[in-house]
Amino acid sequence: MYKILIVEDDRTIARVLASHLEKWEYEVRCTEDFHNVMVEFLEFDPQLVMLDIALPFFNGFHWCQEIRKVSQVPVIFLSSLDDNMNIVMAMNMGGDEFIEKPFDLNVVTAKVQAMLRRTYSFQGSAGLMEHGGMVLNLGDATILYEGQKVELTKNEFRILQVLFERAGKIVSRDEIIARLWDSDEFIDDNTLTVNVARLRKKLESAGMKDVIRTKKGIGYIVE
Repeated sequence: MYKILIVEDDRTIARVLASHLEKWEYEVRCTEDFHNVMVEFLEFDPQLVMLDIALPFFNGFHWCQEIRKVSQVPVIFLSSLDDNMNIVMAMNMGGDEFIEKPFDLNVVTAKVQAMLRRTYSFQGSAGLMEHGGMVLNLGDATILYEGQKVELTKNEFRILQVLFERAGKIVSRDEIIARLWDSDEFIDDNTLTVNVARLRKKLESAGMKDVIRTKKGIGYIVE
């Protein structure tokens, strides 16, 4: 589950935005202490920050600069100050996106999803792929779930990677076998079945049940 920090001093806007994003299964926190935004950022460790420009004590430009000193987490600016100068300033201070108030919640959701997908899903700078609270690390072939890290074999990792890349869609057995062809061992239909069974058992032992589903006669799917 991705964590989103909302730094917005209008409590009504912050509450409505948080409630909407939580429906999409994001973990959301709204800043309460606008004098110590960085303390909350470091404690919560979000994967995305939504940041208003006009804030008490220090503006959003200041906090974006502070965040950039320690993190490359994506930052989406929220503001009714929609003139070109503020948009340019937001980008120059390290922002990744700008959403003008008043905003459509569906547009906000689409931009949040696109930003997270670009940053984390397909070998972005973080080298991570996330699905359903599971985080596949492309750098060390491990999967993290609820604080528990699981080591994967080369074949297990490749199987899970292709399923994550196509999450929600059926991946044929032939396609998975083709992805595994440069392995050191011979891969055929039986070998794939054994590898998937071992992977399922390993995931289930770490609390990740029913992650990989079989579509009989077709292939596998991560739903």
